[in-house]
Amino acid sequence: MRVLTFMTTVMSFTIAAAAVPSATYASENAPKQAIAAAIADAGRQEANRARDVYRHPAETLSFFGVKPTDTIVEIWPGGGWYSEILGPLTQGQGQLYLAAPERGLTSVKEKIAARPGLSHAMAAVFPNDDGALAVPDGTADVVLTFRNAHNWRFGGIDNAANAFKQMYAMLKPGGALGVVDHHLPEEMDSALEEKSGYMKKSSVIAFAKDAGFEFVGESDINANPKDSHDWPGGVWTLPPTLQGGETDRNTYLAIGESDRMTLKFRKPNR
Repeated sequence: MRVLTFMTTVMSFTIAAAAVPSATYASENAPKQAIAAAIADAGRQEANRARDVYRHPAETLSFFGVKPTDTIVEIWPGGGWYSEILGPLTQGQGQLYLAAPERGLTSVKEKIAARPGLSHAMAAVFPNDDGALAVPDGTADVVLTFRNAHNWRFGGIDNAANAFKQMYAMLKPGGALGVVDHHLPEEMDSALEEKSGYMKKSSVIAFAKDAGFEFVGESDINANPKDSHDWPGGVWTLPPTLQGGETDRNTYLAIGESDRMTLKFRKPNR
């Protein structure tokens, strides 16, 4: 009986130990599965799905550590390409803020009202001067901004610095900032940042660090080695804008969307 009891105990321990990695694997992969389901959501526009090949939403959101239970702020959502994914992802579990300039607030509210996947989303003003409809300080788990940092740079260094400071304020301690933007190689003329739509990685990192962020790391998920970064009409020469119309259209379509940096920052726990 003693032998049998010992063997039974060993077997039970072995089974329990074997179950731990499986449970850990399932827990770690749950956010990725939720992201995949949101990307597959029936409410997404087909034209937006066609651009997944350039924007890699599953890999990008996973790199930023996005979870369906997070409070997420999407800065300047524009046409709502990522909003169509972030809405279904957080619906019923997390919270989503869509933060736009005051002149674009009506458009954001219309999108929220028109799309079932965004019914729980809240509109906010960014950047914000007087606190009206601002994302409350210290409430966000993740702040995401896709191809916007160059626009703030167009407004001047102080304008860009203010944008990063306001994003810092939104986040909880330990929260993440994810930045995707058109990448200007370090060896190219910095003056191009003022007109081309491209920015240097060092510039973005400097703005973020000056605001208080820690640089966590980068990914080449959205890199495009075919992009030479020196187009006559800046980044808008390439798709999806194709500023030149039919001129060399097939050439630019073959290149694809711009070379993009994907950078992750963290608000320190203090």
